[in-house]
Amino acid sequence: MNQHLRIEPVPFIDVAAQRRRLGKSIDEAISRVLGHCQFINGPEVAELEAALMAFSGAKHVVTCASGTDALLMVLMAKGVGRGDAVLCPSFTFCATGEAVALTGATPVFVDVDQETFNMDAASVSRGIATARQQGLTAKAVMPVDLFGQSADHDAIGAIAASEGLFVLDDAAQGFGASYKGRRIGTFGLATATSFFPAKPLGCFGDGGAIFTDDAELAAMLRSIRVHGQGSDKYDNVRLGLTARLDTVQAAILIEKLKIFEDEIAARNEVAERYARGLGNVVTVPRLAAGCTSVWAQYTIRLPEGTDRDGFAAALKAQGIPTAIYYPKSMHQQTAYRDFPVADGGLPVSERLSEDVISLPMHAYLDAATQERVIQAVRGALSS
Repeated sequence: MNQHLRIEPVPFIDVAAQRRRLGKSIDEAISRVLGHCQFINGPEVAELEAALMAFSGAKHVVTCASGTDALLMVLMAKGVGRGDAVLCPSFTFCATGEAVALTGATPVFVDVDQETFNMDAASVSRGIATARQQGLTAKAVMPVDLFGQSADHDAIGAIAASEGLFVLDDAAQGFGASYKGRRIGTFGLATATSFFPAKPLGCFGDGGAIFTDDAELAAMLRSIRVHGQGSDKYDNVRLGLTARLDTVQAAILIEKLKIFEDEIAARNEVAERYARGLGNVVTVPRLAAGCTSVWAQYTIRLPEGTDRDGFAAALKAQGIPTAIYYPKSMHQQTAYRDFPVADGGLPVSERLSEDVISLPMHAYLDAATQERVIQAVRGALSS
């Protein structure tokens, strides 16, 4: 009889729980936009940008249509193109290298640190040498604040400064985290983030933003996001995109930002419970000194020799979802495998792609449900 009992599935990311918490505030925010009908560049867009400036400490925020557009817009504003190289980690979502390739420039893939999963500074130096050997002009370094933890911005910034490169921080997963007491959004020339619904701060569709202290860059970005317009919308002074954040999404994000600090604290409690419950059976993620995380994902490394597919299937049978970020690093993917990699190869990225797996992580994962996940992980490894 027990075999017919339904196993209650655990949400991987529980957007619905957050929706219930916010209650009518989201409905009212959307209703206000439906009332004034300014669906593009309505007042909520500027209000959100001001709130994001206050939260991050950045002097300028330019919202846009997606995290990918955020990266692409900065590269366009800086004139990055054919013959140029941008240093990117390979162990990341494809948008990082994709934005570079879309400009006509060449992403040069570098390796990551096996403990933090973030860009390895020594590999960046080798990547710059590789770019030169291939006749490319290195223009920028694009660290990623992967899975919610800040990259090593001091080390990367020092290399970039010594080589005359600008830093564009891909904080699609890291917005809300801090590095040595400073919030993400204040490092390098600019920071790009994503408001995809699954992100720690997500809207109900696509969205993104760029953070910078450079007023001239911010003005150029505002032009690029609307077809490169000048003083008049029919006088386009540069190539641009249709890359605006719509007003409905801005209204939603204003409400979500109000509870973001509280959600970050809750995510950290979840991460601590995982570390206590799993630290002696898997390799749990480690925070580098001076770093905080918003835990966009909780990514563990399985013991050597573990059948990852079998492990995932064992958890799925108990109603517990998992995900693999990323089963192939960028340099292993069909669209990107012909781009250069740093001298010495990318052994850490390749190894991580073979043994990482991510567990349910969100601000509403209660202790009892999380204990189910922990026991399932332990059971799957001991069987």
